[in-house]
Amino acid sequence: MGGGRIIPASVSIIAFNEEARIERCLESVRDFGEVVVVVDAKTTDRTVDICREHGCKVYVEQWKGFGPQKQSAIEKCTNDWVLIVDADEALPPETAGEIGRILTAPDADAYRFARKNFLRGKWMRHGDWWPDFQVRLVRKSRGKFVSLVHERWETKGRIGRIDAPILHYPFSDYSEMIKTMNDYSTLIARDLFSKGIRVNSLSPAVHGIGMFFKIYIFKRGFLDGIDGLVTALLKAAGSFFKYAKLLELGKTRGDQ
Repeated sequence: MGGGRIIPASVSIIAFNEEARIERCLESVRDFGEVVVVVDAKTTDRTVDICREHGCKVYVEQWKGFGPQKQSAIEKCTNDWVLIVDADEALPPETAGEIGRILTAPDADAYRFARKNFLRGKWMRHGDWWPDFQVRLVRKSRGKFVSLVHERWETKGRIGRIDAPILHYPFSDYSEMIKTMNDYSTLIARDLFSKGIRVNSLSPAVHGIGMFFKIYIFKRGFLDGIDGLVTALLKAAGSFFKYAKLLELGKTRGDQ
């Protein structure tokens, strides 16, 4: 919108070591009417300094998991309507404008957006990358974020859709993708173990192979070239190691 009317919603962000990406995020939400709330998980780079330079209200908290961390940020916002943006995301001007229009007469209690994912400067249009719908605009009095890893918005109200995208820049290179795959598979395995879920020795291979075919063949990841192949392989590896680590946890703790 760039200097147009102020959008009547708060903005919440969770962050950890995002100095390379968060400024783009903050610049993209400058048309919102409330101070941006940032909950930082004890960052070790300049993330907190950058946020404060942009006038954000920053809270430094111990990491609690994705759902609880986002919920903590939402609860600190003053407006009932909250836009949740990740530090590696950005809001195009047309999307900000559409949010402003929707909020003049909202017909739902939360809204999801399609998310354009970029890898090495390229919009990834296949596999699991598009349209990658995410709930990002919520009425905080009508729901909450739950789940430690793959967080989701729970509400008894209606979830609508806004036909304007959010931009997502999750990885700078393949090395970062590999690190994230390893970290996430560990978190998910621990979460599954805590819920009493157990697997057998065939589970890692079955899930890993199944994931590769789902992403690369059925969802046409091959159309994204080498990036599509790398993504499919890492998705498959993530699925494999999630269950391999779950199996390892069971054996280590005497369940198997």
